[in-house]
Amino acid sequence: MTDASKTEAPDTDERVKEMSSFRRSLIRPELGGMVGTVAVFVFFLLFAFDSGMFNSQGVMNWTIVSAQFMIIAVGACLLMIAGEFDLSVGSMIGFAGMMIAVFGVVLGWPMWLTIIITFAICLAIGAVNGYIVVKTGLPSFIVTLAFLFILRGFTIYIPQTLENKTIIGGIRDAAEGDWLGSIFGGKIFGGFFNILGDAGIIATFERGSRMGEPVVDGIPMMIIWAIILIVFGHVLLTKTRFGNWIFAAGGDAEAARNSGVPVDRVKILMFMFTAFCATIFATCQVMEFGSAGADRGLLKEFEAIIAVVIGGALLTGGYGSVLGAALGALIFGVVQQGLFFAGVESSLFRVFLGLILLGAVILNTYIRRMITGER
Repeated sequence: MTDASKTEAPDTDERVKEMSSFRRSLIRPELGGMVGTVAVFVFFLLFAFDSGMFNSQGVMNWTIVSAQFMIIAVGACLLMIAGEFDLSVGSMIGFAGMMIAVFGVVLGWPMWLTIIITFAICLAIGAVNGYIVVKTGLPSFIVTLAFLFILRGFTIYIPQTLENKTIIGGIRDAAEGDWLGSIFGGKIFGGFFNILGDAGIIATFERGSRMGEPVVDGIPMMIIWAIILIVFGHVLLTKTRFGNWIFAAGGDAEAARNSGVPVDRVKILMFMFTAFCATIFATCQVMEFGSAGADRGLLKEFEAIIAVVIGGALLTGGYGSVLGAALGALIFGVVQQGLFFAGVESSLFRVFLGLILLGAVILNTYIRRMITGER
């Protein structure tokens, strides 16, 4: 046996660049969301702790707002990782809510049928968005921008034509006792919160017809849907072959096709899932408010995209995290409500959105350069 044959093979491949644990943690997509979440909570604990922001009712207020952002952020996150954008999300929310009002109130259809048909229509629109993008090669930014105006136009035109107004009420009455409506508009764990109120753990009403009842009387279905979508999106993205396809489609579509990934199908399905999330948002919203308005959902598409960017998703696709997007949505919800509790002018929330978007994009670019080795 020669000396060469006795030489043991090296344990590591010299062609693979080693990376420290610290550097590896820096390129985690959730890093920005985690840092931002800690910073936001520390800020409001210091400046709004005694304002009621962190009592039971205050926590429920900013949790509900955060859940709204989370629902649409999950869909936007998966679509952005697949390498596309959907700027029609906000208009889809307004359109879906108006369709529920028209079918369920104006036409008098059963609420369960109304909800099913609304979901079918919105999923079909999402599929059309995706089909146009993948078959024409047009940027998704342009295609969905067109649908932003189309859907918003129909959302205004339809109720004006049928009812001569842009707000239609009566949805809560129409949905009363409906099995499917309760899945989107009810509350759960009411008995548990009654126990907490009786034990003095959470606040109760001290006067009026609800004296002795807990101020927080259950968990709205909006929050439950947000949790369901976050868990589903995270598992889909990190534990399934389809999740690998999403990353591949956004990272390098041509290489993914050559590897057998059905890129077109993946992208169309992600457009449909984004529409699905927007319709869930709209359904929960109209069930809560009892009405649909033509102005609902304005700017929600940008808020969803910002939440996803804060959560670490690359604007170029192929990288991101559903959990990071959820943290970005949590930041939005806490800040939007926290400014009120801290006594700050609420209009400054838009200023915050602009600043946080700029900061997130800068951090996003730095992380991308770390990953790709660009200068």
